[in-house]
Amino acid sequence: MVGSLGPMSAKHPNAALIELFYQAFARLDAATMAAAYAPDAHFSDAVFTDLRGADVGAMWRMLAQRAKGFSLTFRDVTADDVKGSAHWEARYKFSKTGREVHNVVDAAFVFSNGRIATHEDRFDFWRWTRMAFGVPGVMLGWTPVFKGKVREEARKGLEEFMREERAPVAIQAPRS
Repeated sequence: MVGSLGPMSAKHPNAALIELFYQAFARLDAATMAAAYAPDAHFSDAVFTDLRGADVGAMWRMLAQRAKGFSLTFRDVTADDVKGSAHWEARYKFSKTGREVHNVVDAAFVFSNGRIATHEDRFDFWRWTRMAFGVPGVMLGWTPVFKGKVREEARKGLEEFMREERAPVAIQAPRS
């Protein structure tokens, strides 16, 4: 069922949860990804530095809807009762430039009550900007100003996406 966590394997339940999360990510199934998080979860990476609660699921829905040429692999999943980790790699076309990106990410998780409470993705931001933005990323991707601008634009994009999700759908009455 979309959005449910479904059956898990005989592995540690938190390792199975991580695997389920990345299997859903590979399918761009943001509903299942969001269901893996605790209601008050915290997410951070080099672009989205401080997402909390419902914003985390909204980010995955936005990224899934905008994904072009997307593929994902993951490995090295480990977890215990409290924390876990995984390595994942995504290939996609960056929506703003259409440039090919191969992002290499190490993820760290903290769990609470069978869900992800904290999720931190670590990747080389400058490497990412060089692929995503080309020459501007090569020249400026390492600077705090460029990083701040990318973060600001990403946050604005997420806020706009969430406003659009909440906007009522206009229904027109049938013409007589």
